[in-house]
Amino acid sequence: MNVISFKEAKCRNCYKCVRTCEVKAITVKQEQAQIMNDKCILCGHCLEACPQNAKFLISDLDKVKGYLKEGIPTVVSLAPAYLGVLKYKTPGQVVTALLKLGFTSVRETAEGAAFVTAEYEKLLNDGSMNNIITTCCPSVNDLIEIYYPSLTKYMAPVDSPMVAHGKLIRHQLGTDVKVVFLGPCIAKKREAVGDPRTNGYIDAVINFTEFEQWLYEEKLQLDTLPDSPFDNPDPKVNRLYPISSGVLSSVVATADTPNKYRKFYVHGMKNCIDLFESMERDEVSGSFIEADICSGGCIKGSALNRESISRFKVKLDMEEAIPKEPQKDKDFYERAGEISFHRKFCDRSPKDPMPTDPEISEILKKIGKSTKEDELNCGACGYRNCREKAIAVYQGKAELTMCIPYMHEKAQSMANIVLDTTPNILIIADPDMRIVEFNSAAERSFRITRAKALEMYLYELLETAEFEEVIKTRTSVFGKKVTLQDPGITVIQNIVYIEKPKGVLGILQDITLEEEKNQLAYKVKMDTIEMAQKVIDKQMLVAQQIAGLLGETTAETKVTLTKLRDTILYDGMESPNKNNRGT
Repeated sequence: MNVISFKEAKCRNCYKCVRTCEVKAITVKQEQAQIMNDKCILCGHCLEACPQNAKFLISDLDKVKGYLKEGIPTVVSLAPAYLGVLKYKTPGQVVTALLKLGFTSVRETAEGAAFVTAEYEKLLNDGSMNNIITTCCPSVNDLIEIYYPSLTKYMAPVDSPMVAHGKLIRHQLGTDVKVVFLGPCIAKKREAVGDPRTNGYIDAVINFTEFEQWLYEEKLQLDTLPDSPFDNPDPKVNRLYPISSGVLSSVVATADTPNKYRKFYVHGMKNCIDLFESMERDEVSGSFIEADICSGGCIKGSALNRESISRFKVKLDMEEAIPKEPQKDKDFYERAGEISFHRKFCDRSPKDPMPTDPEISEILKKIGKSTKEDELNCGACGYRNCREKAIAVYQGKAELTMCIPYMHEKAQSMANIVLDTTPNILIIADPDMRIVEFNSAAERSFRITRAKALEMYLYELLETAEFEEVIKTRTSVFGKKVTLQDPGITVIQNIVYIEKPKGVLGILQDITLEEEKNQLAYKVKMDTIEMAQKVIDKQMLVAQQIAGLLGETTAETKVTLTKLRDTILYDGMESPNKNNRGT
């Protein structure tokens, strides 16, 4: 089941969640981070680490409100962490608030913890286990079952206080009531409804942050409300369960007889991992151990704003306020009847395929790591070293592109190829016109090295008025023909405004040869036109001369033919219209 979900649009591939996750239960696919439910122990660290707030907790709050709206009898099991987390004057004010929200009964989860303590005491007296790992933390249970399965033999086979309390409430009130756990932890949700070994006793899980928001929406202020009593007998010292050493305090206070076990507690993810690795090496024996994933215990639970809570102050205040008195009342325990608080733990370790060394090497080659020296082991991808990252790629948990040094080098290499191979002059200048990039074409055209150019200002090479105008107006200018006197070239000048980092990119396309060709072609054309004109003029003169000659001949012919016609017509006599002849 999903407890944490992701907003894909917000994931920016920073891999901070992968780096934060101690058990690497986050996979990255298509540049989006995703929780691997079969590997996640729900410590909640990725929720805190995500700078984009791309991860969010799937809430049961609407479901709980639905129970109350439909009038279903609903009992709330209130985790004892409320004593250090909520702001009130007396605990009874919290009870009143929950009743006003519509719950029919308010009971302390510490009531269930008392039964758990009794089970621990039996294990201590029995003495058959080499080590006994105790916890009310589902994340510790997941950590051992998934990643240190050889230690499941040391896990106290006992329900958590929440599940024990759910069993007790079901036993007393039947299955028609709904049971809601209110606490500081996101992992409780999976334990309550996602684990077939423990589901069926708790119907929904909400956290203190949601509860406080609910109070705000209903305009209920805790410290102004009257007191109401809990619907359970006093669980006494078992209210200390949410602080580090709380389980030990309860067990020690309750035990009637001494036992052989050394007792200590450990809290915090890394400390738990260190301990379990030590236990795998058989370095710990004869110990009764309390373990919590959250540093400081449940009072710094994964569903809380941990920065606002001082685990030291809360621990001191709770230890001062709660007397270490055991719950020894026989009637208290007889209410459970024949309920079994036994729980089984098992090996749930993932069976991911493991690549061979050649397969790992082949993956490393794809990200430019052909030798040991190429393996930076920088951890930027979230994995401790390059080989772990390669294994994750093989198992489909990671992508090749998560190697930030490789991608940076690749991007830089591509940029260098563009800079080196383009025939255009590329110059980048900052707002002060200091040159910050100078490509190979620029080196050839201006006949200075890139290193030298990076020590110069742009106005030492060319006119910068338009470059400065582009900086000022943030508007790029394209396609202006400019002649650069010093290198003696003509260019098409494009000036592009750069937002980040602020500056200008000059792209100068050298068109000197084209210009020379155009001028030569123009001269040839003009010479040709001149020659053609001369020919035309000469031809015209000749034509005029020819026309003149042709005109005289025609006139003489006309006169002769007219005379011949007249001779034939008038038979050798002159025509009477002599004066009109030839017209």
